Amino acid sequence: MTTYIKHPCDAGVILSAPDAAPCKPQSGPWVLAATILGSSMAFIDGTVVNVALPSIQANFNATAVDLQWIVEAYALLLAALLLVGGSLGDIYGRRRVYAAGVVVFAAASTWCGFAPSVSQLILARAVQGVGASMLVPGSLAIISASFSERERGRAIGTWSGFTAITAAVGPVIGGWLVQHASWRWVFFINLPIALVVLVLTLWRVNESRNPQAAGLDWVGSCLATVGLGGVVYGLIESSNKGWNDAVVLTALISGMAALAAFVFVETHSRAPLLTVGLFRSRDFSGANLLTLFLYSALSGALYFLPFNLIQVQGYSATSAGAALLPFILLMFLLSRWSGGLVERYGAKLPLVIGPIIAGIGFALLARPSIGGAYWTAWFPAVLVLGLGMAISVAPLTTTVMNAVGRDQAGVASGINNAVSRVASVLAIAVLGIVMLGAFNRGLTTRLAAFDLPPEIKQKLDEQRKKLAAAEAPPEIESETRAMIKQAIDESFVAGFRRVMLIASGLALASAACAWLIIGGGQGRILEKLFKRRA
Repeated sequence: MTTYIKHPCDAGVILSAPDAAPCKPQSGPWVLAATILGSSMAFIDGTVVNVALPSIQANFNATAVDLQWIVEAYALLLAALLLVGGSLGDIYGRRRVYAAGVVVFAAASTWCGFAPSVSQLILARAVQGVGASMLVPGSLAIISASFSERERGRAIGTWSGFTAITAAVGPVIGGWLVQHASWRWVFFINLPIALVVLVLTLWRVNESRNPQAAGLDWVGSCLATVGLGGVVYGLIESSNKGWNDAVVLTALISGMAALAAFVFVETHSRAPLLTVGLFRSRDFSGANLLTLFLYSALSGALYFLPFNLIQVQGYSATSAGAALLPFILLMFLLSRWSGGLVERYGAKLPLVIGPIIAGIGFALLARPSIGGAYWTAWFPAVLVLGLGMAISVAPLTTTVMNAVGRDQAGVASGINNAVSRVASVLAIAVLGIVMLGAFNRGLTTRLAAFDLPPEIKQKLDEQRKKLAAAEAPPEIESETRAMIKQAIDESFVAGFRRVMLIASGLALASAACAWLIIGGGQGRILEKLFKRRA
């Protein structure tokens, strides 16, 4: 469910672009339609895939690590190549690269839908990530190039509104498809959308480039991909192979070495993929550290929520898809109000209060056990979390854009957007280790109370990597099987609670970053606040 999340600085990327030769008035709606539908493909894919994961697990008899890779393969390539995709559009033409991204994404979606095994599904998802890395920045760049500076505000409003509707409706439609058809249809649904986007793009979108764009930083992009890939591979596979495994250690060391080399190369490159010098700004560094913590918390928490709702709480896929509708609606409805908070109090105070409220929301998600009505068990947490994130996103975008000069605001916004996606990749890998460890400890303790034969214990141990999808052997009597199922569910809830509490801590750490690092002294903020009240 990571794309339930409104990533920071999407609007900043559009707003900060230099004025361009606008498209013809009659083409404007078609340009918006092409970019909205293109963005929607990525949004729909991200939201519905997480709802489909329990069904995919049952179909392929997949482990928890397999499911992590289904999500991570996509998110990793998107995060690592996001800045590359934007650079490709600047150099070779935004319409051309955007259309290529649509084709790659659609082809990969077809592969996902027909995938005969979990390994092929993971490979197809990686190719989808490559397509999305051209789609996501391309849609923002096309809006920048197609509308004058005066018209961009209205274009952003239209784009944000429709993508919010997509984020809200997508999981419900995806859940319905999973429940009444097959998980494969959550990928096939991209194909008619891709066809419409491709026709609109080639028919109505003008080609545009950045004449001042430097050459593509291939070395930097390769190092970033290898570095993130090595670290994520080592973290995820440690659950299978253990921390002492030579492959895991090699992947972690190689990944960290590649990331260190990436920073060195970017520092000395004439046309860097990542402008390291921007991090000399205290506000910019603080905003990105806040983004890393807050979006790690959100991404990791929302990844595990569908498993809890579907496999433990007994929700249907449709109901699980609709469970976060209040979160999405709050993010959409309060975005303008959140911008007003920045005008009244500056960006710092909302960036302290918003993550604190989000941290309370994560803590509330740790409260439900097994059973209980949605409106009393989950709705309060979803509501508080949505309020906290709604308060945080607009001030975060403002802080990033104001931290650097206007000529670098677009680059800064793109970097912060990429950081939020890297946070998602790392969070799922790290919190997956936490979840599996807590689940195993809880299950061991609970099974110790049962007098089970050694062969039954061995069969249950083989099921542990499935987490909440673990099943008791069929030869056990029904009463014992029910008790084992209860132990599995309770162990998953124990792990889920630990993940939620870590997420809450990360949210509070992001609030501390805002308080200690980002702009202006605390005294000035409090003085301004009390003056308003007076």
